[in-house]
Amino acid sequence: MGYVLISIYPSVTRMKHKLESLLQHAVESLKAQGILDRELSVQISLERTRDPLHGDFATNVAMLLAKPARLNPRQLAEKIIAALPEDNLIAKLEIAGPGFINFFINADSQFQVVRHIHEQGARFGLSKTGGSKRVQVEFVSANPTGPLHVGHGRGAAYGSAVADLLEAVGYQVDREYYVNDAGRQMDILATSVWLRYLEECGEVFPFPVNGYRGDYVRQIAARLFELAGRKYHNGISDLLSNSPEGAMQAQSNDIFPDEGQPDGDKEKHIDSLIQYAKNCLGKAGYDQVFQIGLDDILADIKDDLEEFGVSYQQWFSERKLMDDGSVQKALARLQDAGYLYEKDGAIWFESARLGDEKDRVVRRENGQYTYFASDIAYHMQKLDRGYDQIINIWGADHHGYIPRVKAAIQALGADESKLKVLLVQFAVLYRGDEKVQMSTRSGEFVTLRQLRSEVGKDPCRFFYVMRKSEQHMDFDLKLATSKSNENPVYYVQYAYARVCSVLRQVDEKNIQRDLQLGMENVNLLTAEQESALLTTLSKYPETLARAAMQYEPHQLINYLRELAHQFHSYYNAHQFLVDDNKLCNARLNLICAVKQVLGNALTLLKINAPESM
Repeated sequence: MGYVLISIYPSVTRMKHKLESLLQHAVESLKAQGILDRELSVQISLERTRDPLHGDFATNVAMLLAKPARLNPRQLAEKIIAALPEDNLIAKLEIAGPGFINFFINADSQFQVVRHIHEQGARFGLSKTGGSKRVQVEFVSANPTGPLHVGHGRGAAYGSAVADLLEAVGYQVDREYYVNDAGRQMDILATSVWLRYLEECGEVFPFPVNGYRGDYVRQIAARLFELAGRKYHNGISDLLSNSPEGAMQAQSNDIFPDEGQPDGDKEKHIDSLIQYAKNCLGKAGYDQVFQIGLDDILADIKDDLEEFGVSYQQWFSERKLMDDGSVQKALARLQDAGYLYEKDGAIWFESARLGDEKDRVVRRENGQYTYFASDIAYHMQKLDRGYDQIINIWGADHHGYIPRVKAAIQALGADESKLKVLLVQFAVLYRGDEKVQMSTRSGEFVTLRQLRSEVGKDPCRFFYVMRKSEQHMDFDLKLATSKSNENPVYYVQYAYARVCSVLRQVDEKNIQRDLQLGMENVNLLTAEQESALLTTLSKYPETLARAAMQYEPHQLINYLRELAHQFHSYYNAHQFLVDDNKLCNARLNLICAVKQVLGNALTLLKINAPESM
């Protein structure tokens, strides 16, 4: 997805456009002189320099045009510089390395960023890059079979940040959670709740190895007992007994023995228990138990995410796809397009024709639709809603799933480039040197709520998006809770709090703040740390746009760490409340600009900007 930065803060954008215009003028001049071919197409590329010693902007245009010009790149760079029109924006030009042209910007132009920040306030950095295009971002979408764990937390923080960044640059963003409330895992949950409910009724039996064993299942079962009494009670002690008589009775009732019993199999055992639960309860009773378990866990997930700063425009039910005929409609489209065939009693989708490694079953021989059939219908539904871009944020273990979904989109007659899949590695939690194992089925996991309770929302959100989403992440609990410069979120928040502390001193000492006087004397900000801050502040709009368009919130985190580091260095090197009123106000204007940008970025990431620490 290419983009052009259209910022409401014109300083950096106008500088770049101005320099690009001057370079284009120089190239056209060289064409007129016969040094460059008149028909030569030129793409001017201008980038920020990483090292201020190399100026503010740099271009490699001389290196790109050297070969067609039959000149050494440095020789061509000299000719380009000679052909550049004079402009007050440029303080100095240098040729570096094999032929880069470095631009040093007039300091007076850089000072304007302070004025723009003060004028625009909370809007500084926002843009219309997205052009009001409609984007759907689907993220987390964890099975509602248990609480969210720390692994889900990373997807939640990342998806929320991506959606908020896209919105900040002009996209119309819909955030969606796909509720996987159909299929075998939900039946295992419902059956597990019922079995725990039977225990509440006084039944005693070995709980199935492959059931959901967490305490949250017991809590749901206890609430079910409070609501329904013994309404759903059917004694099954003998059916699940470990005794030989019980095992024989179980087999006679089509309940396959569990793992650990003679010829036992945990998968067959839980499946036979699911069927037994349905037979005992009847459709209405089973549906009620199923719904109670689903509603309880889904409500917990919603509360958990809201407390984590994550909200959605829509919670989309997988069962809705089954109930409204969407799955059948999607498969009918594939059938009409010639992509379905029957084999061994099952219906297959010819996804291999469209880039997948093999064909996929969409309806089993028993007539049941597969998870993939639901996914096809869900993506058809997304496409029919008319989004310009569909973004799925999945766990890295779903990497192999991408080709088959893209194949389905093509087979449905849509442009598969509309789908962007972003992968997130699960975070790994450590307590000291011990890795914490997580399994929703066994119940041995650390929930997102527990993590937030221990370290707080801010460190969680900050740490989760501190690295590229596809990179492995170890979550250091000790670091996240430390109040030291080594803790990056503390370091950034402390910079904001330090500015607030200075401003409190201004009030306490009755120092007269004069915004206009400070603006008129920004040229007094000539210290090394001040120049560095001015440069970094001016980078914020383009950093925000780049982070959004590349789906990389860690770029904004890196920016915050750099800005905080520069402010702390400035704080340690200089006094702000000096006797010189002009210099004092100029410095106050600068640090207030720092405070504003820190606050804007932290707020966008849904991380608090504390006034004291």
